[in-house]
Amino acid sequence: MGDTAFERQTAVEPAAGARGRYRAELTDEWSAPVLPQGGITTAVALRAMAAELEVDTHTLRSVTTVFVAQLPPGTVHADVTVLRRGRTMSQALATVSPAGSGPGGGPAQGHTAVAIFGDRRTGFEFTELVMPTVAPPLDCPSFRDPVPEGVKGFRPASYWGRVESRVAIGHAPWDDWVPTGSERAYWYRFDDPPIDDDGRWDTLSLVTLCDTMPGAVGERLGPGAPDWYGPSADITVHILGPATSEWLLAHNRAHFAGYGYASLETVLWDPARGPVAFATQMAFFTFADGAPPAERLRPPPVPPAPSPTT
Repeated sequence: MGDTAFERQTAVEPAAGARGRYRAELTDEWSAPVLPQGGITTAVALRAMAAELEVDTHTLRSVTTVFVAQLPPGTVHADVTVLRRGRTMSQALATVSPAGSGPGGGPAQGHTAVAIFGDRRTGFEFTELVMPTVAPPLDCPSFRDPVPEGVKGFRPASYWGRVESRVAIGHAPWDDWVPTGSERAYWYRFDDPPIDDDGRWDTLSLVTLCDTMPGAVGERLGPGAPDWYGPSADITVHILGPATSEWLLAHNRAHFAGYGYASLETVLWDPARGPVAFATQMAFFTFADGAPPAERLRPPPVPPAPSPTT
């Protein structure tokens, strides 16, 4: 592992006196919006699992995390159980909790992740995924551009001080638009790229970029929606291949919202290599000013698409 900001934030070390327990330090430098991002804490769990498995040839293939409670900055413990250590495929489970809680120290807090690591295998090769046609990253507006005059209350999370985001499909919160769907796409790059000597991204950094889906809900709601947050109840990430490009494109969609939850998905694209990750997420809604009236919970219907000309 290298010495980039991402790798330092997700680094783990064995905890003394406890088999399968690893220690990590979460900071407020990767928060989204106000506590360490779920993708970051999942990466900590994955680092611990990889260390416990001790199989250098196995690459992360899939991880599912259930977020039981939020993790504040500070010392955390990752308690790892090896489910199977195989020749070509291994599985493990890790529960991440604040130091002093969780297994052996009180009620579990934080989250639990289960992951599959495996070698490359012989198999069929195809995809029906298609990368959307979008402008190049530097032709898209950045969330680091100055906020338009008169816009108040927008304070980017510290996570975006380390990862630059540019809007390729969709709108910024301060834009004025008529919603036509629940689709957004963003270009992402790390200020301190977590890449190895061969130019490949740290696989765990793809996991954290996938934990950015709720903006697709905002696209469907449009401007003037009640203040809301979309914390993760769970996230599943499938790693499809290595990434090597400077910028990656996250194509997000919200397929359903109802009963206080939203079902989301994203495809993470390397423009030079194709899809590198696919993820799904269940988010739930919370409201800063309390639940809004019922009439504000259902956005207007999407206008029908124009008929094709003959």
